[in-house]
Parts: sequence; C-alpha cells; structure tokens
Amino acid sequence: MKRSSSKPTSSTPQRSALSLTCAHAWIVPSLALLGLGLARVAVGQTEVPPQKAYTETIQPFLKQYCYGCHGEKNPRGGINLVKYADVVAIQKEQVGWRKVLTAIRERSMPPRGVPQPNQDQRDRISAWLSHTLDNVDEKLLPPNPGKVLIHRLNRLEYNNSVRDLFGVDSKPADKFPADGGGGGGFDNNADTLFIPPILMERYLEAAGQVLAEAPAAKLFVVRPSKTLKPRDAAKRLLAHHATRAFRRPAEATEVERLLALYDAAVKRGEPFEGAVKFALKAVLVSPNFLFRVETDQASTTPYRINDFELATRISYFLWASTPDPELYRLAAQKKLSDPKVLDQQVLRMMQDPKFDAFADSFAGQWLRVRSLFAGTQPDPRRYPTYTPTLRDAMYQETVQFFASVLKEESSLLTLLDADYTFLNEELARHYGVPGVTGPEMRRVSLPDRRRGGIITMASVLTVTSYPQRTSPVLRGTWVLEEVLGSEMPPPPPNAGGLPADDAPKEGLTFRQRLEKHREKPECAGCHSRMDPIGFGLENFDAIGRWRTKIGDQPVDSAGVLTTGEKFSGPVELKQQMLKRQEEFVRNLVERMLAYSLGRGLEYYDIPTVRRITEAVVRDNYKSSTLIREIVKSYPFQYRKSG
Repeated sequence: MKRSSSKPTSSTPQRSALSLTCAHAWIVPSLALLGLGLARVAVGQTEVPPQKAYTETIQPFLKQYCYGCHGEKNPRGGINLVKYADVVAIQKEQVGWRKVLTAIRERSMPPRGVPQPNQDQRDRISAWLSHTLDNVDEKLLPPNPGKVLIHRLNRLEYNNSVRDLFGVDSKPADKFPADGGGGGGFDNNADTLFIPPILMERYLEAAGQVLAEAPAAKLFVVRPSKTLKPRDAAKRLLAHHATRAFRRPAEATEVERLLALYDAAVKRGEPFEGAVKFALKAVLVSPNFLFRVETDQASTTPYRINDFELATRISYFLWASTPDPELYRLAAQKKLSDPKVLDQQVLRMMQDPKFDAFADSFAGQWLRVRSLFAGTQPDPRRYPTYTPTLRDAMYQETVQFFASVLKEESSLLTLLDADYTFLNEELARHYGVPGVTGPEMRRVSLPDRRRGGIITMASVLTVTSYPQRTSPVLRGTWVLEEVLGSEMPPPPPNAGGLPADDAPKEGLTFRQRLEKHREKPECAGCHSRMDPIGFGLENFDAIGRWRTKIGDQPVDSAGVLTTGEKFSGPVELKQQMLKRQEEFVRNLVERMLAYSLGRGLEYYDIPTVRRITEAVVRDNYKSSTLIREIVKSYPFQYRKSG
C-alpha cells in the first residue's frame, strides 16, 4: 500500500483499494467498507461474502490465466498461487499478492503470447484484490512503524532551517541539485534524498554564505565581557548554536571539538568573530545538522521516539524547518509527548506563518500544480493572456485556499466545493469576477458554484490540459487519482492517440472522436471511468477560462459515471464527488501521512490509515483532526532500530 506519483511496480508505491471501490459498480459503496476487516463484496446487485467471491469468481480467473505458470508444480519464480485456499491466507501474504496486483494492473501478467483477460476482467480482479488486501483484520498485521532511514534535509528544509537558526533569507539551497520524488510523489522522501558528490561542495559553499549573511545579533548571542573570557563566551555560543542546529542538546565532546576549531582559528590570528564563524561552519556541514538523526536503541521491538525527536518530526512536517524554542522547551521538560500538550502545539503551529510552507509543499505536490512552472506550457499564440503573473496567481490561489481550510479548521470537504477562493485583479478578470483590484491575493466570495474547490481551479485545469486544447482524459485521470486515490493503469501499447487541437475533423467534434476512440475494447474500460469526469469540466478551456462553445459548437459537459449517475457541468460533478467523501478523505489521509513520515506507505500502515480516517469522519471532517491524528499516530511516534 505504497504511494507514488508514478505507476506502481513491485517495489514502488501502490494505490489504496478502498479508493477504487466506487469506480466499480459491483463493489459495495466505500462507506460500508470503512473499518471492516473482511468486507463484503457485491457482484451485480447481490452482496457476496469475500470468501464466496474468491471461490466463485477470483479462483476461476486465476486458474484460467495464472495457474499454468504459478501452480504447484515448478511454479515460475517460486510463486505458487494455488496454495492460497482462502481470503485470510491472501491477506497474510501482503507483499507477494501486492506484486500480483501490480502485474495484473500493468498487464505484465499473464505474459505476452498466452491468452489474456480483457480490461474489464483486469479491473474487476484488481479492485477485488486491492480491496481485500487493504481491508485486512489488524490482528494479521503486527505493529510496524516502518523502515529506518536517516533523513537528509531537502532544499526547502535546509533554506527554512538556516533562516530560523541564523536569520538568513537568501535561500542558499536553491543552488543544490534537485531533490528526488517518491513515496506519495513528495520531495521529502528519505528514500530518494541521495548525496551526489557535488552536494558536499555545495554544503561548504552554503555554510560560508550563511555565516557571512547572518545578522550579528542573531549569530553572536553571547559575547566576551569583563566577567566572561573570550574562550568561555565562544564555548557558550557554540553550545547554543550546536544544540539548535542538531535539534537536541549538544554533547560535551561535540562542543569540545568545536571549541578546538575556535582555538585553532585564534592561534592563526583570527579575531573572536572570525574564530567563532570558523567553528560554526563545522556545525553547518555536520551530519547532525544536514540529517535528521534519530537514536537507535538496543531493542528488537519498536519503541517510542524521545521528545526531541518528536519535536523534530512535528516541526519538519508542519513547518519544513527546525523546532522553535517553545518545542525545545517542552521537549527538554519531557512534556511534548503528552497528548494534550501535543494537541495544543499542533494548533499553535498551524496558526504560525511558517505553516504556509506546509501548504505550499504538500498541496503543490499532491495536486501537481507545481508543474505550472516546469511542465508543458499553454500555446502562447492560442492563449496570449496566459502570462507569468497569471500563472503565479493561479498557483497562489491553490496554496492559499488549501492553507485557509486547515488554518480555519474547516471541513476537509470544503476542498471539493467552496463558496470562496483567493484572487488578485488579473486572476479575477480571468475568472470573470468583478470588483477585485490590485496585484495582492485576497479572499473573495464567489458569485456562483461553477468555481470553488480544487477541481475547478485554473491551476489544476491548466496542468491537466495540452498546449492547444483541453483533455477530458487527463482531467478525469487527475480527479480519479489525486482526489479519489484510484490507480489508473497505463494505456495499452496499441491505444493510439488523438489530435493536438480540438478543431472538428471529418464532421466530428473532439468529444465525438474521443467517444469513437472509446469503442476499442482495450480502451473502453479505463475511458469509461476517466472521460465522463473530464467531460464535466469541458466548460473550462485549457487555461481554466469559462466557455460555452468550442469553435461554433455548444460545449457538451454531460457525463455518465460507471455507477450510472448522470450529471452535467462542474456544479453537478462536484456534487457527485461529495457523494464519495470517504474515498476522498482516505486518499488525503494516505497522502498526508506519507508526507509526514517522509516515506511511501506500506501494507502495515493500513490500520493507521483506517484509524485516522475514522477519526476524521467522526469529527465531521474537521481539518485539524487530520493533522492531530497523524501526529499522534503509531508510525509517527515510533521507530525500530536499523
């Protein structure tokens, strides 16, 4: 049960099956699935217990397409699927069956040259299997906080840390090599934060830059005096900065090593300030600063992290920066791990301006709107009003709206549909909203519900379009994957393509050509899920402007979901998405949990995801509940020795 922005392989993140349930009419609505260990599956209109579904539907599929290579005699790759007689046996073997799930989804199993199931069969088997694996009884999953990795600070975390430690706003880490992405598609994933050789050179350069730019009052918090000798002042100052930079009390031996550097600089003739800076450079290139180091304990079982480590985890989750003095104080007093104190600190941190870094980093990556700056750009000849300043406003609208929902402790469902947004004059003109002047972004009430919520924001509508036209396929896929958490398989090799623009050809509108494309049996299964959702957004052009015609033809924004619901236009589409609120919330839980942990989610995280989701639903989808429950969760507060 890993998360990734790319398609899953046997070792990369996979989607939660619960998010797939409503995409298939033959599975019980997701509300009935939450919290159940062995959920019931519906085929057609008849509810079927999972064991009966396995015996009557799944096993015949496996026998027809899989047992030939993976039977009891000489099973290929040592994988014998025949031995799994019941659902519980499958749920116990999470790793192996998730590889099977990936192979079925990505069409690598059965191999080419042998009879193949059609796409509808693949979809049904994939949905049943992923649902079965995700809805496992917790007794079958021993508590596991996840694998241990030393977490390198990414560029955002480095910049924010030196800002808060030394008052430097120049963002020296912008010169570092780009960070990786994975584990939910986030650039704070420890698995992908490698150390290329050039990075060590950049660390040395950045350390010198930070110390050169740091304000003296921020840097020299202790100075020599009549009663304090220079060396003693240096020792206090180095201990202070090392403790803050290392995110724990600096050890006496560490301070002595730093003091030895100070002594060497003084011996060379450096004045007090220069000698201190020489020693502090060692602090800034120390692994204890560059990495979020946690202490191993002599234990074979998972154990709770200490309060300083908890302060670090919370701070980098919500601020992408080092803990502040308040967190240090509570950690030193061993009070931070108290649940009541923890709740208070989370709410305090959410109201701090530094929380904006979380909204920017998490929402920008989750919703893919960062690609406004690095992805395919709208054709400037066709969309001349798309300017860099308009692009920036589009991005800021998304980030500030997301931040407002969390800071105001609103319902998470506001993300799907809201009566307000954030606009400046240029973006308001783009939307056709009157009465907004000036370049500053500000909260604006919307005149109707065509806008409001992440699905109908210009940033999202632009990144899910091609340079010369909209794409119902990209938009529908985005809603399914980023909003509902459904994994869409890659297109088959013979899927073909569509024109670069949406001009009518051979007497057919673009929508008619797309519907004709869907007639191919190998394409119909996925397109029947993606396209109707995308059609509901066709009133928005490729840069998110409202339109009523495409060329000289009226926009057709009607769609029919695979479950049979009919809708037309973005207002009714959002209403359909609100019916799937548990899918949306569970997907958001998975995304944010992965971000907070700095790793992709695994099958053993299923109980945590379920508990957090249930808590959020019980509390009427309150946004602060999501963050508080993540911070108090088992994988967030526990670790195991490497």
